[in-house]
Amino acid sequence: MDTILSINNLSKNYGKLKAVNNLSFTINKGHVYGILGPNGSGKSTTLGIVLNVVNKSGGTYSWFDGTITTHEALKKVGAIIERPNFYPYMSAYKNLRLVCKIKNIDESKINEKLELVGLLERKDSKFKTFSLGMKQRLAIASALLNDPEILILDEPTNGLDPQGIHQIRDIIRKIAGLGTTILLASHLLDEVEKVCSHVVVLRKGENLYTGRVDEMISTNGFFELKSENLEALAQCLEQHQVIKNIKITDDLLTAYLEDELSAKDLNEFLFQQGITLTHLVKRKESLEEQFLQLTNKTDH
Repeated sequence: MDTILSINNLSKNYGKLKAVNNLSFTINKGHVYGILGPNGSGKSTTLGIVLNVVNKSGGTYSWFDGTITTHEALKKVGAIIERPNFYPYMSAYKNLRLVCKIKNIDESKINEKLELVGLLERKDSKFKTFSLGMKQRLAIASALLNDPEILILDEPTNGLDPQGIHQIRDIIRKIAGLGTTILLASHLLDEVEKVCSHVVVLRKGENLYTGRVDEMISTNGFFELKSENLEALAQCLEQHQVIKNIKITDDLLTAYLEDELSAKDLNEFLFQQGITLTHLVKRKESLEEQFLQLTNKTDH
């Protein structure tokens, strides 16, 4: 598997504050990676370090198996890590032509990239007439002009309305479908769940989880149960080897599963013990519940 970026024990300190703390993960070709964490968890700092705009305090990182220098590697990277800076009175097309001149890229790709982000029809419109979502889409087109092997996006949907968010996420999926590796930082669980195949969960600069999104949410789920006598129900469930954890809130009992168990089998088991349920729903844990469990575990 081709390794695009390898991060080993990376650290960044601002005085006593550890913005990034001994962080390690690997980005392999052909996937969409999310760096997920609340604001202040070290996402932007990590991206800044690997893009050579923030100095690291410790650890190492290498691009493309370490076969080329960071300076050369960054020519194969497209990145948007701050608000796009285009000339307001110039058209979308002319702004991108200027980017091509600065980066020494052939101008022939401009229309193709504008079409990819849905702005070809507005190519002659001045940048200042664009909505926030359109400005962000133009920035993505700009970052794609050099046909990068990896596209890096820092909070790509920040400040956008629901329609703008939907459009950006569609574009990210489309770019990934064309074979470009994507690394995006986000504090939105929903975003990572919808567009990423892999996730790195950060909290206070530390890595809490690295792996596939579907593996993170592939727990066996849980049952929501109600009965006339919740105490008797709880005692009975504690005898079942598949149930690992029980929580009672008001008149609802939640039973978390260690292994696969169908609603039918659970219902039969309880009926044999003389317990009749008034409510039985099986649910899967969302990424949000998994994320909260991860972040809470490290608080204790």
